[in-house]
Amino acid sequence: MAVPDNGVHGPLDGVRVVELAGIGPGPFAAMLLADLGADVVRVDRPGGAGLAVDPAYDLTNRNKRSVLVDLKAPGGAARVLDLAERADVLIEGYRPGVAERLGVGPEHCHARNPRLVYGRMTGWGQQGPLAPRAGHDIAYIAVTGTLGMIGAADEPPTVPANLVGDYAGGSLYLVVGVLAALQHARAHGTGQVVDAAIVDGAAHLATMIHGMLAAGGWQDRRGANLLDGGCPFYGTYETADGGHMAVGALEQRFYDEFAELLDLKDVAAARGDLARWGELRAAVAARFKTRTRAEWTAVFEDSDACVAPVLSLREAPRHPHLAARGTFTDHGGLTQPAPAPRFSATPTAVRSGPARPGADTEDVARDWDVPALRDAAPPS
Repeated sequence: MAVPDNGVHGPLDGVRVVELAGIGPGPFAAMLLADLGADVVRVDRPGGAGLAVDPAYDLTNRNKRSVLVDLKAPGGAARVLDLAERADVLIEGYRPGVAERLGVGPEHCHARNPRLVYGRMTGWGQQGPLAPRAGHDIAYIAVTGTLGMIGAADEPPTVPANLVGDYAGGSLYLVVGVLAALQHARAHGTGQVVDAAIVDGAAHLATMIHGMLAAGGWQDRRGANLLDGGCPFYGTYETADGGHMAVGALEQRFYDEFAELLDLKDVAAARGDLARWGELRAAVAARFKTRTRAEWTAVFEDSDACVAPVLSLREAPRHPHLAARGTFTDHGGLTQPAPAPRFSATPTAVRSGPARPGADTEDVARDWDVPALRDAAPPS
């Protein structure tokens, strides 16, 4: 089924993207481009891309269209090259050398379309001793020092789901690179390869921290710094009902309001004395344990104390501020984060639900003028 034309196209309207199906950061990057209005055609493989997720719930495939192509079958690579010839961007997440062996590497694609931006999404990158090795988010952020920064001092590092590596260090950097290369291609008429490695992106995310480390303002150990939970007025605290509140009262004026509302008058001055931070932390923890999360939320919600309740995934869409902004949206019975960021002249929207593998072959073959795609599509 074609992506509906509801009058909402986004700033990338008219940009064509080919996504060679994978898992994790590649699909998320392609979803971002689709959310921004690009016509993203996901080339699914017979049997699926890997994770056993019902395609109906794979929100990273929203706003896309899907065709089925067996790249290992005769003619499979040719059909992908037909799409690449008509595209502005191609995204793949194979290990280095795999796309070349399949006949859809950068040289194959650029021979057909010199203006193509060829985006490569990997964990280790295209070069280096570990480039051919398998890996996942946790290993990539481990070697960059990023994982080692997260968590309490007396506990193992805390795993931040796959948000820091796959999506922040991977998908977002791929999208930035693709859009920059697309601008260059339009200005100069030549495409290029974008090598987005999660290790590079995850390391780059810590640029400010490295500066603080060099200046002596950051200790190279976990739970001992202003922003890593070591600071008693920047962290999380349990409430009487087992909930949690997040505190970020860094600046003096915000801290003063925080201390007043939490009634910390006896120990508030410990803010500027690192030797008393343990005492301050214990006092803050004891105060938060006297009321429920809802009660503390009511205390702080109209203040500038920089305190907020820690909500679960199912609770977050009901938060009054997020509800008022439409940060989450419902589409096809699925509650999901709305496209971000927002644009004044070219608004974005969830235009269609997750693409079903192969469901759009007829439409793509017609719209992109690739009849061989329709004629030789493998059975779904």
